[in-house]
Amino acid sequence: MKPAPFDYVRPGSLEEALQALAGHPGAKVLAGGQSLVPLLSMRLAAPAVLVDINDLPDLDHVRVSADGVRIGALARHAAVLRDPDVARVQPLVPLALANVAHATIRNRGTTVGSLVHADAAAEMPMVLRLLDGSLDVAGPGGRRTIPVAELYVGPLESSLHHDEIAVEAFFPALAPHTGVAFEEIARRHGDYAMCGVAAVVTLDGDRVVQARAGYLSVSDVPAVIDLTDALGGEVTEASLAAAADAALEQLEPETDIHATADYRAHLARVLTARVVTAAHENAREARS
Repeated sequence: MKPAPFDYVRPGSLEEALQALAGHPGAKVLAGGQSLVPLLSMRLAAPAVLVDINDLPDLDHVRVSADGVRIGALARHAAVLRDPDVARVQPLVPLALANVAHATIRNRGTTVGSLVHADAAAEMPMVLRLLDGSLDVAGPGGRRTIPVAELYVGPLESSLHHDEIAVEAFFPALAPHTGVAFEEIARRHGDYAMCGVAAVVTLDGDRVVQARAGYLSVSDVPAVIDLTDALGGEVTEASLAAAADAALEQLEPETDIHATADYRAHLARVLTARVVTAAHENAREARS
């Protein structure tokens, strides 16, 4: 199919882009377009105006500090993925990005665009949620920071206002004595996963003092579950089973054309044990 007719504007400054959005409540922002353009083509989205922000200056940055990683709205997935400092400061970001779609899509798609698209089947919204990151947006009233806990409010729905533009995402750095892991199951690498799980595990000596897991494709919004109590301070076969049980008590997988709810629950159980084990091993290696 072809998109419904729309007007197209390509502003040269953030101020011009915000003015364009303010004048058209039904407008959509175009950055990488890897999620939006298919929706336009299938006429699942039919904005009156498309505001292309690719000419805006100073939004294609990837900035790494001891605090974490800041990713500009026009930074492509591929640029973030190949940045060695990102992997050093927050390794979960490239672990997840390597599973985002295919190389051609990563070359064009933007990480911030994926966050704003708010798809609970996508990798990066779940990672931002698991790491307690945030999103900076610019609007008529200036710039504000949205904590990720307030960002995702429903299926494909974020808390951004229609006249705001996401300008930068922040992923906090890996804490000391902490390990991460990510794994997903898809029919073909690069397709949307039937289930994906990431874990962050922190040790104090040999004891697990914090363990959290994030889940994609098993809920309407990115899901994060604290597994610390279920693990009881250690990673054993029994504690991993308890952690998976605790996770499944809070998840509500659904059946669709890709997988049944029961199969998704099975994948969530298996992947929870795998990623918690891997993150625990990474934390032990980081400690040594």
